[in-house]
Amino acid sequence: MKAIHYYLIVIFVILIDQALKMWVYFNMDMGFNGEIIIFDDWFRIHYILNEGMAFGIKLDNLYGKLFLSIFRILAITGLGYFFYWQVKHLANKGLLISLALILGGAIGNGIDSVFYGVLLEGNVSPTAITPWLHGQVIDMLYFPMFEGTFPQWFPWIGGERFHFFSAIFNIADSAIFIGAASILILHNRFFAEPEEEKKEEEKNM
Repeated sequence: MKAIHYYLIVIFVILIDQALKMWVYFNMDMGFNGEIIIFDDWFRIHYILNEGMAFGIKLDNLYGKLFLSIFRILAITGLGYFFYWQVKHLANKGLLISLALILGGAIGNGIDSVFYGVLLEGNVSPTAITPWLHGQVIDMLYFPMFEGTFPQWFPWIGGERFHFFSAIFNIADSAIFIGAASILILHNRFFAEPEEEKKEEEKNM
């Protein structure tokens, strides 16, 4: 693959992520009343706003959202430079694709955090001290594959009902997860590229 192709992956992830978020924002009601069932009961489009990180994790602090948005900007900057450096030095193709997915996903959610509080009505975080950097991430992908009850002998949660998988996320979260999981699983292959493959990449640049 040529260098431009990796950057196109980043752009593609951002565009698909933002396009779906805008469709959800302009066409759906939040919560169960506006839910769209795609496949039976295990795949739904469920519109929610997320103040925090991927899969609904958030920082319960007055300045938590601000710190998270600033961290996202710094992380995107650092990751962007690392991605550029890896492309320039002809890293393994699988590694570059994984980094492109992570960078695209990070930028996608970063756009929500930095700008949505200003650009989208009703999106700003409830604890915001300013709409800038206090936008809420739009999540919509919901896979409640099955539900059940924890056995009574489970500490603290015995007898409680649960859904698997209960987290609601978006395209950006998915891209980050796939990219990061690929690097973890294929770490040895990504960082031990044969010399001949590197030379072949150099010819195509």
